[in-house]
Amino acid sequence: MPIRDGFPEQRLVAVPRPLVEAALQQPITRRLVVTDAGYFPQAPDHLVARPEGIGEHVAILCTSGRGWVRFGERRHPVGSGQALVIPATIPHEYGSGAEDPWAIWWVHAAGKDAGELVSAIGPRAHRPTFEIRVVERAVALIDEAVTSLERGASAATLIAASGAVWKLLAQLAVDRILPPPGSPLQRAMAYLEARVESRVRVSELAAMVGVSPSHLTALFGEATGGGVLAYHTELRMARARRLLDTTGLSVSEIAQDSGYGDALYFSRHFRKHHALSPTEYRRREHGGS
Repeated sequence: MPIRDGFPEQRLVAVPRPLVEAALQQPITRRLVVTDAGYFPQAPDHLVARPEGIGEHVAILCTSGRGWVRFGERRHPVGSGQALVIPATIPHEYGSGAEDPWAIWWVHAAGKDAGELVSAIGPRAHRPTFEIRVVERAVALIDEAVTSLERGASAATLIAASGAVWKLLAQLAVDRILPPPGSPLQRAMAYLEARVESRVRVSELAAMVGVSPSHLTALFGEATGGGVLAYHTELRMARARRLLDTTGLSVSEIAQDSGYGDALYFSRHFRKHHALSPTEYRRREHGGS
């Protein structure tokens, strides 16, 4: 028989709704408040159906086994090491796999920041799940929220739980944006990061990772908001800033180390990105007048 909770050795905390409403009026927790959280170490026959959606955003981390989620008529698998994020008010249904029931950590959150973070994660109806880069770190953040709320729903524990889940959702947003290990985009990014000082042609890089130049450009656009060369330029600028901040190298030396053969061109490029020359940046960042 399908069940929502009541699994052996589960952890489950639910903040009384009057306290949630009060927290949403307070300076910190009005931006993000955890309303429910928990851990189901193994959840056979787990099933939750919300045809009208709910007022909170839901994040689920599958740490073992398998499950599924349904939006509308389409059902999507959820596997170990994957996250599932469901925005508030979206009708949905999810449950555990029949042969290999999932173990999940989960949290519900409300508030303005919760909504903005979920939007940044960008749940997609056609691909609602994604890989968690460091599962242990994500689990630790929900564990922190659950542990805090297990001590009671005081102002302090609500703030502690909110901080942990804010960081969790921010981390999931990063995990959703960054490409999966071994994917063409990840390999292209790694290649550029290892060769900041080198010249790179988009066509050659695309051939190296096995996609067309236009497809590689589209992948970079979706992940970074810019193209391949814009990403490479930002890597160069980041190296230049780091060298300006932490070394006594001359501007000409930094230009060479950042992939610019001409110091004057480097300085013009740096000013375009920072509204300061390299020398002005170094003086300002180190507290000079």
